[in-house]
Amino acid sequence: MAETVRADARRNHDLLLTAAREAFAARGTDASLRDIARQAGVGIGTLYRHFPTREALLEALLASRFDALRQRAEQLSAAAAPGDALLEWLGELAAGSVTYRGLPESVMAALRDEQSRLHASCAGMRAAGGLLLRRAQEAGEVRADVTAAQLLALAAGLAWAGEQSADPADMVRHLLSIAAGGLRS
Repeated sequence: MAETVRADARRNHDLLLTAAREAFAARGTDASLRDIARQAGVGIGTLYRHFPTREALLEALLASRFDALRQRAEQLSAAAAPGDALLEWLGELAAGSVTYRGLPESVMAALRDEQSRLHASCAGMRAAGGLLLRRAQEAGEVRADVTAAQLLALAAGLAWAGEQSADPADMVRHLLSIAAGGLRS
């Protein structure tokens, strides 16, 4: 019997994540949790049992993405051109951030709030980006006065601007190419 409950709970968890992914992509990170539960075919109580807060739901959706960005930064840290590696990572971060409208604000808020469920995932990603930044600065390829926090704020700004465009990915790429000139030393 307990195995059936665990299987049902896992199915509900997966249904909720799928519904949240679709709702956040269509309506932004402020999408109605009640609508997400309805779309998943479960009650709002089931949603709250799995994800007690909106942040918990976002964290479940984004943790793997932030881990992948952290791992990508580690891979890029061995690149021959540290400035290019940093810009490639920054572009991947910004492009991924336009997936859900309102995500840049959620990420920046999580970085400021150590109690946030998203904080640890965001902080790990920021630290990995910070290592890329320091390497590029030590190579003299990126301005010395740029901090990791400013780099993430820049990515959030690029993503926000992308959200305002009919073609977010193209807008992010274009704005990143402009920002690259300002980051270079």
